Amino acid sequence: MASPTTSPAAERDPDQAQIHAAIARGLARREPQALEQLYGITSRPAFSIILSVVGDRGHAEDVQQQVYAEVWRRAGEFDPARGTLLSWVLTIARSRALDHRRRRTEQPLDDDTLAALGGGQEDRAYDDLLQRALVGEALAALPDQERDVLRLRFWAGLSQTEIADRTGVPLGTVKSRMTAGLRRLRDSMQDLEATP
Repeated sequence: MASPTTSPAAERDPDQAQIHAAIARGLARREPQALEQLYGITSRPAFSIILSVVGDRGHAEDVQQQVYAEVWRRAGEFDPARGTLLSWVLTIARSRALDHRRRRTEQPLDDDTLAALGGGQEDRAYDDLLQRALVGEALAALPDQERDVLRLRFWAGLSQTEIADRTGVPLGTVKSRMTAGLRRLRDSMQDLEATP
């Protein structure tokens, strides 16, 4: 069971769980170095989302400053039972970016413009980025041997036979590690997605 300061996936990686728990505690105590650590972990994906919504680098930089000011103000509101630090920051980033975009948009002239403000490509970009973050978190929680064969299969595009040849691990072992890794990954993703 996840502790009060970690997500289910972070709990499976003790180092990551300890780091995230320390950052969450530091934020709650209003420690500036905790915000610096959080920024180091989350600033790139947050900026990607902001830029995809706002569409202008200068405006995106302004919005990102607003995001981390809000994170600092709302630090005590972070609830690890509801998600990870990354998902919390990305949600705030997306909301502030949409707010900024709405403020900059004059009166919509047609239904297409209204639909674009309500969702669209930036929503898909946000969902894709959030999904990749969840998969990355779930992968990080896997045992090394299972994670390695899954990365070789799905990121490098190798077949199970090629993985066995490259790693020197028997083909049967590669298959069993892949099956176990996929099962754990599926269970981990279900845990992460079930988090309210």
